[in-house]
Amino acid sequence: MTRWRAHDDRGSAVTDFALVMPLLLLVAMAVVQLILTMHVRSTMIAAAAEGARAAALAGAQPQAGEVRTREVLAEALGTQTAQIQASRIRIAGAPAIRVQVTGNLPLFGLVGPQVLTVEGHAFVEQP
Repeated sequence: MTRWRAHDDRGSAVTDFALVMPLLLLVAMAVVQLILTMHVRSTMIAAAAEGARAAALAGAQPQAGEVRTREVLAEALGTQTAQIQASRIRIAGAPAIRVQVTGNLPLFGLVGPQVLTVEGHAFVEQP
């Protein structure tokens, strides 16, 4: 008859795997979430800046910035639903354009901000 020994390690790998794998999956999902959030944020900032530059061209209207911002977002993120608002402002007394983009973040869970608002600015060209 064989006796069970306290220092026998048979079967412990399966138990270790079952205990550690959920933690590793949680960390991996958090990293993917962070990367996806940063990508969307960077794309929204770039689109707002591009829209502000388009609206700041000599003779352009602020609506040109909204259109360009929407084009950049659609090209980079696909069907990104975002609220875009372009307006004329003054920065240190100089005329400028501000494009504000508000969009939803693609989050897996309910952790973190659900909505992100970014702005892009450009000085208006004088004819």
